[in-house]
Formats: sequence, structure tokens, C-alpha cells
Amino acid sequence: MPTFRLLTMAVLTLCAALPVAAQSEGGLIMSAGAEKKLSKRVTVEAEVNMRTRNNFKTMDRWGFDIGASYKIAKWLKADAGYNLLQYNFRESITYKSSGIYNHWRPSYWGTKHRFYASLTGQYKFANNIKLSLRERWQYTYRPETTVTRWDFDDDAWEDKARTAKGKNQLRSRLEISYDKKHALFTPYASVELYNAWAVEKVRYTIGTDIRLSKHHSLNAFYRFQDMKSVDADDYDPDMHYLGVGYKFKF
Repeated sequence: MPTFRLLTMAVLTLCAALPVAAQSEGGLIMSAGAEKKLSKRVTVEAEVNMRTRNNFKTMDRWGFDIGASYKIAKWLKADAGYNLLQYNFRESITYKSSGIYNHWRPSYWGTKHRFYASLTGQYKFANNIKLSLRERWQYTYRPETTVTRWDFDDDAWEDKARTAKGKNQLRSRLEISYDKKHALFTPYASVELYNAWAVEKVRYTIGTDIRLSKHHSLNAFYRFQDMKSVDADDYDPDMHYLGVGYKFKF
């Protein structure tokens, strides 16, 4: 069918655009959420999620998200929400100018608070192909915390305060999907850019929504996260993710 050929071409084009990662890790993303439609225009939802890294061996983060959306028009939706995130911050080693070790900070768990607001526009063609563009602003705040690190000069542990930090980002996501009403599968492919005065990372995602019943659905996907211009404090390698999510609609 022409519709499936068009979607297949889009997916293959996306795959061809994926850069080759010299150093990367694998991880798993899992989520479970609930959605309630309060009216024809207003929807609220909540979700718990977790993510691993280090080729699935290390817990990376878990989170709790709440949000609401408002349908401005048939083709335009606004949404906003809050994410409570518990991060397993990676270990860090600093060096002196001479190249010898200075400090080693082991990995540790810490909190981040994230607020976001989005606008999503979409257009659905007669053949059930849907294009959507989402522009999302998000602000992430990491409170000040005290961590323990090893001082190589003194050969001893010391406490070090990590100062509070806030960060604004613009996330731009373009998505194509085959969205047929009441279909068992809704395949999609998307590209998303994280921008904070420069493109910091790009996410390429291929997946499908699976309609189990009127109230129950699954989402399965593969995602490649290509890291670009990120400061050392937010370092992550390129990531290959496998993801699965469950949603219950009231």
C-alpha cells in the first residue's frame, strides 16, 4: 500500500541519518501512566518511569511526572507539567594542569525538578499519515547538595558542596506516524533536538503504539541519543535505548 511505503521510506531515511557512535552505551526505559479526559479539550495525566545505562547494568534515574493538556484547535494542542527526577549522577575525575589526579567523586543519587510547557501542531493527510511538530520549553533545577570525594593530595575523603544549578532548554520534535483510528498498531518515527544556545543532543526514535483495548495501550520503541555540545557537568555518552511503556485511559 502507498501509505505503508511512505512510512517505510520515512523510517529508512531516519535510520540512514543516524550517526555512527564510536563510544556508546545501551539502556532500558520503562514507564507506566494513566490519562483522564476531563472534557473534549482538557486532559490530565500522571506517569512513573525508570531508565538504565551502562549496557542495562546500572540504574540511571527514576521519575514521577504530572501534566495537563488543552486542545486549542483540532490541529493545535498546549500542555504543561512537572517532573520529579532522581538521578544517579556519574562519577567524575578531575586533573591538575600537570595531568595528575586531583579529585575523584563517586557516583551518587540526587534530585532534579523539571517544569515544561509545549505547543504541538499536527496535520493528518487523507491516507492516515500524520505529521506533527512539538516545541517544548523546559527548565531543570538541581538543588545544592553535599557530596563526598577523594582528595589525591591528602589521600583522604572530603565533603564538597555542589552548588545549585538551573538550565533552560528548547526541545523541537518532528514526528511522522501512521495514525488510523482503532488500528492495533500506530507506528511512528521522530527526530528531537535539545537546544540551549547550541544543539546539545539529538534523539532519533522509531516505535509503535499498540492498542490493546479501549482503556489499555502499550508503546514500544528504539531510540538513539546523539550527544553534541554538552558541558562536562552534564556529560553522557551516546545512548542506545530500548523502551516500553504502558498507559491506562479512564
